[in-house]
Amino acid sequence: QELPPEIPVGTPVAGLFGAEPVIDFEVTPNRPDWLGVAGIARDLAAASVGKLKHFDIAVVRGAFPSPITVRLDAPQMCPVFAGRVIRGVKNGPSPAWLQKRLTAIGLRSINRLVDVTNLIAYDRARPLHVYDVAKLVGTEIVVRGGQVSAGTAHIEGGEPEHLIALDGKTYAASATDCVIADAGGERPIGLGGVMGGESTGCDETTTDVFVESAWFDPLVVAQTGRALGIHSDAQYRFARGVDPVSVTPGLELATRLILDLCGGEPSEIVFVGEPPASPAPFAFDPAYVKRLSGMDLADDRIGTILGQLGFKVTAGPADQAEPWTVTPPSWRRDVEGRADLVEEVARIEGFDSLPDTPLPQVARPAGGVLNPRQARVRTARRALAALGYAEAVTWSFTKQSTAVLFGGGDDRLVLENPIAADLDCMRPSALPNLIQAAARNAARGFADAALFEIGPIYLGDGPADQRTVITALVAPHAARHWAGAGENALFALKADLTTLLEEIGAPVASLQLTQGQNRDWWHPGRSARLQLGPKNVMVEFGELHPRVLKALDADGPILAFEIVLDNVPEPRGQKSKNGGGKARGSADLSALMPLTRDFAFVVEDAKPVGDLVRAATGADKALIAEVRVFDVYRGKGVDDGFKSVALEVVIQPRDATLTEAEIEALTAKVVAAVEKQGGKLRAA
Repeated sequence: QELPPEIPVGTPVAGLFGAEPVIDFEVTPNRPDWLGVAGIARDLAAASVGKLKHFDIAVVRGAFPSPITVRLDAPQMCPVFAGRVIRGVKNGPSPAWLQKRLTAIGLRSINRLVDVTNLIAYDRARPLHVYDVAKLVGTEIVVRGGQVSAGTAHIEGGEPEHLIALDGKTYAASATDCVIADAGGERPIGLGGVMGGESTGCDETTTDVFVESAWFDPLVVAQTGRALGIHSDAQYRFARGVDPVSVTPGLELATRLILDLCGGEPSEIVFVGEPPASPAPFAFDPAYVKRLSGMDLADDRIGTILGQLGFKVTAGPADQAEPWTVTPPSWRRDVEGRADLVEEVARIEGFDSLPDTPLPQVARPAGGVLNPRQARVRTARRALAALGYAEAVTWSFTKQSTAVLFGGGDDRLVLENPIAADLDCMRPSALPNLIQAAARNAARGFADAALFEIGPIYLGDGPADQRTVITALVAPHAARHWAGAGENALFALKADLTTLLEEIGAPVASLQLTQGQNRDWWHPGRSARLQLGPKNVMVEFGELHPRVLKALDADGPILAFEIVLDNVPEPRGQKSKNGGGKARGSADLSALMPLTRDFAFVVEDAKPVGDLVRAATGADKALIAEVRVFDVYRGKGVDDGFKSVALEVVIQPRDATLTEAEIEALTAKVVAAVEKQGGKLRAA
C-alpha cells in the first residue's frame, strides 16, 4: 500500500493502518479458560489491570420447534448436546469489524456463519459448529462411536468408516472416536469436538443452518486428535476442557450474532443429556495463605481475589478450624484443594510480593553431606571417568523381548502405559541399554566406545528386588597399526575393574574368581565372576555372547562388567571422610629398602593363578607388600595337565632390617600357604 507523501518519517505504522495492540499469552494446559478473551480479561481485572466488563447474554426465544432432533448413543463421549435450527439466513462476507478482529489473531475470514463460530471460540473459549440443513440426510443427528463401514462386516476386524473433513482430508474413525452422523446414524458428518465434515459445510448458498453447541470428553478428543493428526482450534480447546456450563450461553450468543449478521428465524433449542457435575466445594482457612506462601494478606483481600476469579466464597463461624467454604467455578476443574487456592491468591497478588526470608543456618552434618552409598557412587563415577569411560544416562526401561535375553521380562515388570513401544519393561540389567548406545555410536563412526552407567535394575516387583549396579562396557575396535595389536582388551578391562573395586573399598584380596558359571548373556569361555563365597556374586565380567549382540544389532566383540553395589560390603576399619571407599590417609612409607624373593610353583592347569597370589599375599600381610606373577610355563619339565607359575614376592620391612633367619621363616610361610592351594615348589 502506498502511503501519502506528506506523512513524516518516524510515524508509527500501526497507527496509519488502524492496527490495535496485539498481546501474546502463553496458556498452560490446566487453564483452558485462558483460550478465550473473556477468561484472560477476568484474570487481568483481578490483578487490577483494567475493569472487567460483564455482558449478559440474552435468551433468544424460538419461533418454532426444531425440525432436527438429536440422539446420544455415546454419552460417555458426549454427555450433553444442544442445538437449534435458524432458517432463512443470508450468508456472505463478514462485516469489516469482524474481519478485522479475526485478522488480528491470525485467522482468515471465510463467511459470516463460520466467522461467528471462530469469534466465539476465541472470545469465550466456546467451540461451535454450523451444519447446512439442506445437506443433512434425515432429520436426526446421532452422536456415537466410530464403527465398521457398511458392507465390510464380513472382513475380519472390518473396515473403519471414513470421513472427508472440512480440511479436505480423509480420516478413518475408530471405535474410540466420537462421530457425529446423520441418515439414521449411518453417515458420518463430523468428528465430535475435532472437525466437521465437508459434506454438510456451509457456503454462500446456505439458507437454513443447525448450530451445534456440545461438550465432548477431553480424553476422547485428545486421543482422536493425536491418532489422526488433527490439531484444529476446536480440538485444542475440547482436549483441555471447555466449560460445560457454556453449552447453552454459547448457543444463545451464536444465535444472536447470526440473527444480527445473517437474519433468519430461530427454532427452539434441542437440549439432550446432562453436563458433568460442577467442581465440589471444600473447606478453606484463609490463614493457610500465610502458612504456605508467607504472604501476610487480610482475609478481605483473599476473599476479593478469589471472588474476582469466579470462586464462590461462603464465610462460616470464625471459631471453626476452616471457616470458609469455597466453590470453584465451572471453568476451573484444575482446582482441587487448599494449595490450589493459595497459588491463585499468590499469582494475582504477585510473586514479587513474597517476603524475603533467609533460610536458617544449618550445621554441616558431622558425617558428611553424602551417606556411604551416595559417596561410593560418586567415587565410582569419578574413578571410571579418570579411566577414560564416558558416562551414559539411559532409561530404566527396555523392550520386553530384550529383557528376556538378560534374564528378565517378567509380566509383573511390564509397564501398563509405556512412554514408547520399545520401552515397555523394567530392565533386569543396564547392559542392554549400554549395548544399544554403543551400537548407535558405532553407526555414527565412533566404534571404539567406552561407556558406563550407575543406576537401578529390577529383578522383581518388590522393593528388595531393586538393585544398584555399576555397569561399564568397551567395544575394542582399535585402529590398525604397524606395531600390531595393543594389549589384550579383556585383561585391560579386568585391570580397570580391579582399580574401580579398590577405589570403592571392595575387599579385592578376598574375592574369588570363578569361570563357567556366568549367565547366558556372557560368553561361556571368555567371562568370569568375582564373588565373596558361593552366594555373594559381586561382579560378572568378560565378553558378551555373540547371540545377544546379534539380537541387539550390535557388532562384536563387546566386553563389559557389572558390579552389584548392594553386594559390596562396607570396608572395615578406617573410612574416608566422605564415606566412600578406601581411606585417604598419609602414605604408609618405610625408610627401609624392600627386597624380593622369587618362587615357582607347579599346580594343576585348571587352578586359577589368582588363588596362588591370594595365598602368598596372606602368608604375612604385615611384611608382604605385593605379589606379582611374572611367568606361566607349560612344557618340558612340567607334567601334562600342570603348569608352572612364577611369583615375585615383594617384602617390605617396617621397623628393622630383616635377618636371614626371619627371611627364611617368611619364605617358609609363603610356600606353606601356596601348598595349601595345591601348589608344589618347583626345584631349581
